[in-house]
Amino acid sequence: MIDTAIKGQLKAYLERLQRPIELVAALDNSAKGQEMRELLNEILECSAKVSLRETDTLSRVPSFAISLPGETPRIHFAGLPMGHEFTSLVLALLQTGGHPPKVEQAVIDQIKSLPGSFNFETYISLSCHNCPDVVQALNLMAVLNPNVTSTMIDGAMFQDEVNARQIMAVPTTYLNGAEFGAGRMLIEEILAKVDTGAAARAAEELGKKESFDVLVVGGGPAGAAAAIYAARKGIRTGVLAERFGGQVMDTLGIENFISVPHTEGPKLVASLEQHVKEYAVDVMNLQRAGKLIPASENGGLVAIQLENGATLQAKTVILSTGARWREMNVPGEAEYKAKGVCFCPHCDGPFYAGRHVAVIGGGNSGVEAAIDLAGTCASVTVLEFMETLKADQVLQEKLRTLPNVEVHTNVQTLEVEGDGSRMTALRTKDRSTGAEKRLPLDGVFVQIGLSANSKLFAGILDTNRAGEILTDKECRTSVPGVYAAGDVTDIRYKQIVIAMGEGAKAALSASEDRIKGII
Repeated sequence: MIDTAIKGQLKAYLERLQRPIELVAALDNSAKGQEMRELLNEILECSAKVSLRETDTLSRVPSFAISLPGETPRIHFAGLPMGHEFTSLVLALLQTGGHPPKVEQAVIDQIKSLPGSFNFETYISLSCHNCPDVVQALNLMAVLNPNVTSTMIDGAMFQDEVNARQIMAVPTTYLNGAEFGAGRMLIEEILAKVDTGAAARAAEELGKKESFDVLVVGGGPAGAAAAIYAARKGIRTGVLAERFGGQVMDTLGIENFISVPHTEGPKLVASLEQHVKEYAVDVMNLQRAGKLIPASENGGLVAIQLENGATLQAKTVILSTGARWREMNVPGEAEYKAKGVCFCPHCDGPFYAGRHVAVIGGGNSGVEAAIDLAGTCASVTVLEFMETLKADQVLQEKLRTLPNVEVHTNVQTLEVEGDGSRMTALRTKDRSTGAEKRLPLDGVFVQIGLSANSKLFAGILDTNRAGEILTDKECRTSVPGVYAAGDVTDIRYKQIVIAMGEGAKAALSASEDRIKGII
């Protein structure tokens, strides 16, 4: 079950256990049950502080739990936590065994003080790179608060539950039997949802902050680079981010980051965050900007009003809010998000095994998604708005060798249809003939590029028709003291390495303009 190298690493990790822990298992003679037994026995071999007890009291079979001896288990794994979830297993073992978590003390205190009872269930797929963040956050909450339980459920193993709850995207989390959230969530986001007073407390603390020399809005590659370059000048620097890492957190494989042949989005973001925190940068994560107020309207300082009511001020602001997946903007799309309308084939693709799906978009992302989905889905239909596919030729050639893939170009999507609980079809139009068609489907994966996150600057900064912020070659915008960098701007190529360079350039420009007295 665990190869020799990984087993050696696990043994080294378990040497950090500060107290005995117990594995409580409900097993059967199924293939998965036997694999789970093998996994648990291999864990036992790695530490004398781990024991195993079999029971018939767990609600799902096969499954296992981790607890202190004599205590009722609060962390459950209904599935084999391998692949991306292996780290979730290791952390659960360590944290239950007393190894301190790597989170801020304020977060620990907030978890411990939560009132009420919280029973979390998280449906995952082992190919999902976003699922572990949710599982690990909820597991930590269960370790720290006796009124919290966390269960990871492999949707492929417990398909009846997935069908009954009509789960079509992962991670999907339930709290006390009701749907709590879909998609990646950090522990701070989860706490903000369950702790009703958290937003008000955060706004109060943010409102007390002194003005910054440079305030970076956005925590993606451009924002991280801008913060590092600004902080190295020895000036007061802050980063305001709705989600540190931005879109990169949702990127599975990165193979064009110079000097790094291969990495994954979450790993790169962790490195970015660690680098930023090596400097005296005030990182304000999980905070959403609401409005930009130019210095001319605010007594000489640029202001950013937050959605929680707080206001931050700075001599200069660098906007690096990035971009998001572009949506189709058709009737039914919002209603059936995560109920047939998906954006991540890697995460949600396993839920459509043996089913009929479509991919909207014929660029590299769309064709790569279609190739991946064709391996498990009954059929894949690629719909491209233009007359020809835009993907690289090598991808198109691969696509056309797949027997269960159809390609239709010059097609406009008109509507997502459904039965109220899940999508059932797409309504489309042939752009050359005007003929409309209804295409019965179980799911659709939208891969039509990016849209700049510039809505809160509309009418304040100059933008192009695509909503991208217009900048000069020094990253200045149309408003003095306000700079912009990365995918939110009109820079032509949307690449991580280019965004980093633009972020650095924006910080250097802001610093130089202040020295020269331009702002």
